Amino acid sequence: MSCTSRVHAGFLLAGVLFSAVFCLPAPAQSEQEQTTKEPEFKGMPPRVAPTEYQAHAPTGKVTIGAEFMGHFVPTPDHTFSTEDYVVVEAGIFGPPGARTTLSRDDFSLRVNGKKNVLPSEPYEVVFKSLKDPEWQPPKTDDDKDSKGGLTTGGGPNDPGGDKLPPIPPKMPFPLRRAMEQQVQRSFMEQGDRALPQAGLLFFPYRGKREGIHSLELIYSGAGGQVTLTLEP
Repeated sequence: MSCTSRVHAGFLLAGVLFSAVFCLPAPAQSEQEQTTKEPEFKGMPPRVAPTEYQAHAPTGKVTIGAEFMGHFVPTPDHTFSTEDYVVVEAGIFGPPGARTTLSRDDFSLRVNGKKNVLPSEPYEVVFKSLKDPEWQPPKTDDDKDSKGGLTTGGGPNDPGGDKLPPIPPKMPFPLRRAMEQQVQRSFMEQGDRALPQAGLLFFPYRGKREGIHSLELIYSGAGGQVTLTLEP
């Protein structure tokens, strides 16, 4: 083979190798990377105007809007529930370019005209009682046996055996984490914020909504002081 032919063959081989290297498919994302990627959630958007809320009232340079949600926890993506707390969705509005300092401690709730008001609680305390009404545990072969509960005692011939209620199934951790993240993002923002702002407020109350006859949301913060009468 001539020198010219060998050089040509060398260039041809290099071109084939170059194409092979750069045409390789990109490595697939590992399963661990896919499962650990944080989902993206948007915070609670304020409504168009304070008048879009159940109740609204001005105080100083801001206007407070609020609506009672009962034991439901609405977020932009889904609605959850909690038996231990009641929820108020609130919005704070002001003139263009206005800012104010927000704190959950600015809000309290008076139920049925009682002297003692309910304090606004941080979102973390709600997680323990937080539920997704649409979540159903997967059925297993043991479901039929577990409906009767667990029996303690000497056995099936022991009349003194006591039945224990079945252990309720737990929501898988990824689903619970996503649920908690949505509630966290929907909580009322804290600190110095540009208006308008909106978010959820949580108040400790285990009673049924039907037992609430009057509600007052009390705001006392950097924007002023005002009491809003809510519909139970």
